[in-house]
Amino acid sequence: MRRRIAMSVVASSLSLSLAGCGVLGATGDSSEASPTKGNNITVGLLLPETANTRYDKFDYPIIKERVAALTENQGKVQYANADADANKQASQLQQMIDEQVDVILLDAVDAHAIADGVKKAKDAGIPVIAYDRLAEGPIDAYISFDNELVGEVQGRSLLDALGSDIDSSDKIVMMNGSPTDPNAKQFKQGALSELNGKVTIAQSFDTKEWKPENAEANMAQAIEQIGKDNIAAVYSANDGMAGGIVKALEAAGVTKLPPITGQDAELDAVQRIIAGEQYMSVYKSYPQEAEVAAEMAVAKVQGKDIQFDALARDRVDSPTDKGIPAQLVSVVALTRENIKDTVVADGIYKVSEICTAEYKDACAAIGLK
Repeated sequence: MRRRIAMSVVASSLSLSLAGCGVLGATGDSSEASPTKGNNITVGLLLPETANTRYDKFDYPIIKERVAALTENQGKVQYANADADANKQASQLQQMIDEQVDVILLDAVDAHAIADGVKKAKDAGIPVIAYDRLAEGPIDAYISFDNELVGEVQGRSLLDALGSDIDSSDKIVMMNGSPTDPNAKQFKQGALSELNGKVTIAQSFDTKEWKPENAEANMAQAIEQIGKDNIAAVYSANDGMAGGIVKALEAAGVTKLPPITGQDAELDAVQRIIAGEQYMSVYKSYPQEAEVAAEMAVAKVQGKDIQFDALARDRVDSPTDKGIPAQLVSVVALTRENIKDTVVADGIYKVSEICTAEYKDACAAIGLK
């Protein structure tokens, strides 16, 4: 993947500032473009699963709100969630094609398996924008976070947690994401670029469907093979799996948990970080990703080429297509030190949601109130 993050940020800032000045015709006036649709449009939104709470809590409502704002409340979002079932998602995609939605935002359960469906949409004249995960097939654009950077941040954080006494013989367990998710491969690549040669990867798992219970079972297997006292740290690709890892370690009688990474800044993970049960998570600005996705979708279907190009100045390659227009959003390592400056400051969570009675003392210890 070719990454030009600085350019992504500039492009996003440029598009927003120009839209605010009326240059890009964000309200529907686009004399420089060749509009194909008005404001009465339907955006199909296909999200992959519900185990990760972000999709229903952040992505869908933000996209719905932004589409409405961009279309003077005339546009609508038709939403379907696949519950981690690739066949179900294929049927949902076909239904949206049959119902002739105007554009589709697709977060694929299985990036390879969905390629035929993407081609059917293309043949039906419906643009498909890959959202969060890079689907195969003739997609029109891609909006996501810088996935290799996510893994690099996780890997560096794990090394920081091990401190100056780190030794290349220190044993690490890697709990990677689903093998059907192309992001998981990139997270792993990024993490390994930091970890290889500095620690020993004693066990590595590709966790089916990202499910916490599968991560818990994998971790129990690793504990049995390595020994509960011989695990220096655990790389977990996301927060849901980190929760399963904690359960497995505690079930094995581990009282002092090793450093554990995560991703997504889920509420449970933020509370675990405060309590010292999880070392870090990767905070990704879902509002920014979701808003840009909505802007891409509306600009594409309304033929606002200047605005669309400004939003997608990066280029990425999938196994089937090269040079796909994209925007890659950067990320932040979330630790106990910056909770207030990230998820609280961005309005993701209120302090009252984080600092419940169980975590009141731990919050007070880090000045979170």
